Amino acid sequence: MKQLLEILGFIAFVQGVAGLVHEFTDWDWGLVQAIDFLDGYEIYASVALLVLAVALFAAAESRKAR
Repeated sequence: MKQLLEILGFIAFVQGVAGLVHEFTDWDWGLVQAIDFLDGYEIYASVALLVLAVALFAAAESRKAR
């Protein structure tokens, strides 16, 4: 379970960073730009992904390693 939370946190972190990089540099990659209903809210979605990543890493850290 701990590894799953870490993997999901890493994916959320990478997608959040990719969304912010896209917004500020027009480097075209990441999932946030591919989702149509997020048009105009890409920065908010990217920041939310970064917050989710921190929460997933914290949840993974609170789990005991087996």
